[in-house]
Amino acid sequence: MKLAARSGARRLPLSYRLLANQEILLVGLILLLLAAIIIAVPGFFHVETLFNVLRGSMVSILFALGVLLVLISGGIDVSFLAIGIFSAYLTVQLIPDDGPLWATILPFALAGAIGLMLGLVNAAVVLGAKVSTLIATLATGAIYTGIMFAYIGGRVIPTLPEPLRELGQLNLFTAPGAARGTTRLNILILLVAVICVLVWGFLTFTIAGRSVYSVGGDPLAAERAAISVPRTRTLVFAMSGALYGVAGMTHVTLSGRADPTTFSGAELNILAAVVLGGALITGGRGTVRGTVLGVLLIGLISTSLVPLGVPSIWQQATVGVLLIIGVTLQTVTASRKPDRSILAAPAAREKEVLPA
Repeated sequence: MKLAARSGARRLPLSYRLLANQEILLVGLILLLLAAIIIAVPGFFHVETLFNVLRGSMVSILFALGVLLVLISGGIDVSFLAIGIFSAYLTVQLIPDDGPLWATILPFALAGAIGLMLGLVNAAVVLGAKVSTLIATLATGAIYTGIMFAYIGGRVIPTLPEPLRELGQLNLFTAPGAARGTTRLNILILLVAVICVLVWGFLTFTIAGRSVYSVGGDPLAAERAAISVPRTRTLVFAMSGALYGVAGMTHVTLSGRADPTTFSGAELNILAAVVLGGALITGGRGTVRGTVLGVLLIGLISTSLVPLGVPSIWQQATVGVLLIIGVTLQTVTASRKPDRSILAAPAAREKEVLPA
């Protein structure tokens, strides 16, 4: 009976463990999609495809990391695209037109600072007005967009300052293209990688990062553990705003222009990637690794639909279906989840089963 109690406390069904680990499912989906593409289009599996997916995912990863932080803390932020383009567009208008290449640090720092301040505005609205994060960020996102068009300007800036133009053309890797020419991977992929590591380290090794999970999982329990919920949520919105600003600046640098209408309709892809990566929409769970995998899956879908003969208009529908699947998996695994107290204390379980 003792062995049975231990087994029941420690072992979960294999099907449950696979469903609960969405990262494993994501890797499987990516491999399955790659296999289908290779079979259908033999010449598609090329370094150019890899570079295309990475190039298309760099900005999305930065946005998704900010959304991840808010989701883990128990909120939903839909103002991220507005903050990103507001920060980048204002930065391009403020910085000088010339300077050395190292001066590109200034635009990214400035865009991050602007995004941080807008994130603090989000936090003030959420905590001050005591409204849901979804409603608050819907409102603030509309306000940021309106201010940008009304006071900052709504015209496209076709030419960036010289340091940003040089950075946009600075490549980390180059390789022969699949058909002709060369394919390139911009050096900003290093910035994305460094930020991923920093966010992972923050969530994994710092007290503040662990507090984000606690606040998202159970705010009342977090307060009882002497964790300041308002301070933690303010920190999360500030960090996410800074990430959105850097993401917007990265997009502007890579595209070579500042367009205030960019990112239109891209919210679904970002939110879907984070949820597919395992972040609970109710808060308390999510990883950087899963988020990056989710973004890469969405990027691979965007890149591969046309070679597979699927019209590009079906891309959003495909992402929507994946989002529904991701949320459904979370619901199923949550309903089948065993009592945490039993798993956390098998000895106590044995005392209940075995006579004294």
